Amino acid sequence: MGSAFPSEADRLPFRDPALPWGKRVDDLLQRLTLDERIALLHQYAPSVERLGVASFRTGTEALHGVAWLGEATVFPQAVGLGATWDEDLVHEVATAVSVEMRAFHRHRPTASGSGANSLQAWAPVVNLLRDPRWGRNEEGYSEDPLHTARLATAYCRGLAGDHPDYLRAAPVLKHFLAYNNEDDRCVTSSGVRPRVLQEYDLAAFRPVVADGAATGAMAAYNLVNGRPCHVSPLIEAELRRWAQPTGHELFVVSDAEAPSNLVDPEHYFDDHASGHAAALKAGIDSFTDQNEDSTTVIGRLREALDRGLIDEADIDRAARRHLQLRFRLGEFDPDLDPYATIGPEVIDCPEHRGLARRAAVESVVLLKNAGLLPMAPRSAPRVAVIGPLADMLCEDWYSGTLPYGVTVAAGLRAALTEHGGEVVCVEGVDRIGLRSRTDGRLLCGTSFDVAEWGGGALTLRDAGTGRFLSLKDDGSLAADQERIKSWFVHEAFLLEPAPGGDPDTVLLRNRHTGRYAAVDPADGRVTVTAESAESAEHWRRELVRDGLAEARAAAEQADIAVVVLGNHPLINGRETEDRADTALPEAQEALLRTVFAVRPQTALVVMSSYPYAVDWADEHLPAVVWTSHGGQETGHALAAVLLGDAEPAGRLPQTWYRGDDPLPKPLDYDIIKAGWTYQYHRAAPLYPFGHGLSYTDFTHRDLRLSDASISQDGEARITVTVANTGARSGSELVQLYVRALDARYEAPRRRLADFRKIRLEPGESRELTFRLPAERLAHWDVATGAFTVDPGDYEIIIARSAEHPVLTAPLTVTGMAPAPRTVLGRRTLAVDFDDHTDIGIVDATRTSGDAVTAAHPDRPATLLFRGVELTGAVRVEAETAREAEAGEVRLELRAGDRLLAGIGVPVTGDRHTWTTTTAELATPPDGVHDLTLTLHGAFRLAAFSLVTSD
Repeated sequence: MGSAFPSEADRLPFRDPALPWGKRVDDLLQRLTLDERIALLHQYAPSVERLGVASFRTGTEALHGVAWLGEATVFPQAVGLGATWDEDLVHEVATAVSVEMRAFHRHRPTASGSGANSLQAWAPVVNLLRDPRWGRNEEGYSEDPLHTARLATAYCRGLAGDHPDYLRAAPVLKHFLAYNNEDDRCVTSSGVRPRVLQEYDLAAFRPVVADGAATGAMAAYNLVNGRPCHVSPLIEAELRRWAQPTGHELFVVSDAEAPSNLVDPEHYFDDHASGHAAALKAGIDSFTDQNEDSTTVIGRLREALDRGLIDEADIDRAARRHLQLRFRLGEFDPDLDPYATIGPEVIDCPEHRGLARRAAVESVVLLKNAGLLPMAPRSAPRVAVIGPLADMLCEDWYSGTLPYGVTVAAGLRAALTEHGGEVVCVEGVDRIGLRSRTDGRLLCGTSFDVAEWGGGALTLRDAGTGRFLSLKDDGSLAADQERIKSWFVHEAFLLEPAPGGDPDTVLLRNRHTGRYAAVDPADGRVTVTAESAESAEHWRRELVRDGLAEARAAAEQADIAVVVLGNHPLINGRETEDRADTALPEAQEALLRTVFAVRPQTALVVMSSYPYAVDWADEHLPAVVWTSHGGQETGHALAAVLLGDAEPAGRLPQTWYRGDDPLPKPLDYDIIKAGWTYQYHRAAPLYPFGHGLSYTDFTHRDLRLSDASISQDGEARITVTVANTGARSGSELVQLYVRALDARYEAPRRRLADFRKIRLEPGESRELTFRLPAERLAHWDVATGAFTVDPGDYEIIIARSAEHPVLTAPLTVTGMAPAPRTVLGRRTLAVDFDDHTDIGIVDATRTSGDAVTAAHPDRPATLLFRGVELTGAVRVEAETAREAEAGEVRLELRAGDRLLAGIGVPVTGDRHTWTTTTAELATPPDGVHDLTLTLHGAFRLAAFSLVTSD
């Protein structure tokens, strides 16, 4: 950021550190020309030489280490950090990451683009892990909003540093909002009803912003309720409202190319000037679009200004936020910046390596243990480490470049050698040759080790060099890639049966392009250019080494087998691609069963970015362990846990569902209705949220509440004693859940209200006290549009997981019972329903408001409003929009089973053009009733009112 300041510029007020930042920002802003101010709105803001202002770029990826800039300390994936449940540790990790960011900023060239590496950290990700099939599952912390918010706050605090004025790095929360699917992510809409919005999706962002820990946010690619997130009114209405008390404005950035997506592929606006203008007015301050080409974005914003779609005040508002951030990062006070002297020696320094190991250890979760673990080196001198991940570490898209990597096999070998033990490592994958049926030559003149990663996706690694087969830009194939890490993965293939039914003949298809390998009969050149199976080359699959036989032999000769299975983070489940299911890859499942058949003393280590349905393993194996892709120290960490040199201190941050559990559809974001997460899922999971075993034993006793009852704005203090009754020291995660009894709304089965991770020595006990304000019992009341704590009975639960309560106590909230819902003489939003069937939530206008529509116009859809006072109602008014004539379209109003009114819905010509239609009630009702609105046909309903005779 630093630059040589001209002497005259050095004397300008914005350079004076004695002035308040607000005055300095205003001084600099008013010195910039309009064009210079517009230029600040692109990711790559150019320098202003006449004022000595350097160029600036937004965004360095820093999710679990500095990414994309070269070798840096690589910590466990975010989901692994989530498994630690350790805010102090997460804070330490973020501190190390931001220290390395400072070193990269000042001492390392950019990997791409111009200017210094940015000190704005595009991390953490606070999207909730609602669906374990999400391709970016590895990037989030948890399926629970409280857990996610607490760890995200710790990470943000670590990134930002503790100086009262200057930031070490500027954390940006990703991705706002309700983003949890990859397939068609730029055009899919997350239907989020108000309760889910307020209690779940916003609940992960709200505490982090309100705490002042985050300096910005990034809008998501998807739409929410039919409106693209980049023009969401929630940016201003929620995000910035929460930030106001902190004294700092949020700097909101777009995701890459998302502003252009507003026109194509989303077709939400007719032209880019309109789309960019709408995004700016909605609260986007920086446009990450067109890579380094700032002229395109600047031109679009200039056109919008000329057309009157925006004004200079809109430009200045975003430019001011841009400059505020740069002042806080110390750019204009180089002599006062407390972090300016950080040197390059901090990158992957010994302290950070030690922290990476500790984080990896703390993230390991022991899912099952029937006594096999910890392994005793002297009683198990020979260990077979088997599987495609036994001797391989992977980088994910948002990890740094590994400076070194300790694999599971290497970690166990180093640990066991000290005790005279031996480690034998085999992958257990087939080695094959692919011989052309056309000319008889082997593909690339070599054989390949073939690993499967799910969905039929395979990697083929040269048996001689260990390099991956890769598709080149000219369509040729070469086994030349040491590591798979690119946006477009050219190293994933399918081996498909060839027409004709010969089991030894296959077709080779590249998974990225969908094209098949073909052989030119003239020169024998192999290119991946065939568009169909009919024109593809037929390859004879020649088995050189049987992977299952190799694994079987290694397991037979070992005392214990450790089978390491899981995913490759860039294949079958990654950004832009969701998983179809949660099953282990077929080849990996077969490998596990083969090993167990000859060596019952088998431990499964699942190394993955997401949960798997390992039902068979749980039923048959004596031990199952999970770790995320844990970074450079993975092998040392797992060896320490497997051998008992460290405790398995991790606990699951999300539910692991059973394989036969029919999960809701990926785009069903209504966690209440669909039954997502531990809060609402009713089927018993394989491993519940918060689950994790220890090598020692804990007991919980003496659960006490300071008060048996509290008011609706009161507070209870909850005390419990935890004791280590085992023979080893260990960590226990004490989880506090709450549950509403006999609620008038569909309440969660239980909801996490607090947690504390403690370490106890053998025989040690500790009394813990939790503060429980009544607001932790609140739900979003759709009748009042606010959080409400209902009076009534609640249950306080101390648990070891969401499905393992150990102590409970009753708590009563006192207060007046809620009155019947009022709809008379007021506008009631259709989206504020209590329950529904077959409803879709859509945008009322391009700028604000939600509406509902039938998810399937060929069948009725219903909205239920419970406990409505209807006395005196004589007429209903409905706000509807209907694009065109298309069969019978009507709205029906019922009290219980009684039809009150039917309304014909007129055509308005556009989905955003509204009209109000009225109908008299056939038999005016009295008293409190459940009110049902039924939608027949294709139209939108924004709101309704019931009118009295007065």
